[in-house]
Formats: sequence, C-alpha cells, structure tokens
Amino acid sequence: MKIKKNDEVLVTAGKDKGKRGKVDKLFPKSHKVIVGGLNISKRHLKPRGKDQPGSIIDLVKPLPVESVALVCPKCNQATRVGYKFEAGEKVRFCKKCSQTI
Repeated sequence: MKIKKNDEVLVTAGKDKGKRGKVDKLFPKSHKVIVGGLNISKRHLKPRGKDQPGSIIDLVKPLPVESVALVCPKCNQATRVGYKFEAGEKVRFCKKCSQTI
C-alpha cells in the first residue's frame, strides 16, 4: 500500500470528493483507509432501558484506497506515488515533481 498513516490525501470519488484530510488508520488486507472527518455516516441506536436512551451517533467509515490520492507535501498536488532506491533504502517519490516524500 503506497499510502501511510498521517499522509495527507485528497478524496477522488464519493460524496466527499474534492476534500482533503489526514489518514488516521489503514486496513491493508481490505485495501481501505480511514480519513479523519470524512465519509461520516449516521447510526441510529435503540434505547436500552432507562439508563441509555436512543440516539443518533456519527461513525467514520473507511474509504477504498482507490478513492484517495496522496497530496505531495512539496508541490501540494494530488499525485501518484513511485518507489526508488536511495543509498540502499527504498523511498517513495512524487510522480509530478520527483521529490522524495
């Protein structure tokens, strides 16, 4: 997965298309990411006795990795990610400005 935790991403599809946010959590097996404050859905809870009344809560749902694009910190544009080896170490780089991320 070319996106890592705390990367800034741009949503490219769905109801939050065009919005930016930071990656909070990754799910590599299912190819999904949770972006803070985006893709929020409502969940209705039934009342569970006198102590817990019914309510509506906001849940942050995961987005598919295919629906987000990494924002390069150098050129501030949504870009694809490439890999290269520098000094025997594998690093990510921006495909638009060729700077390491």
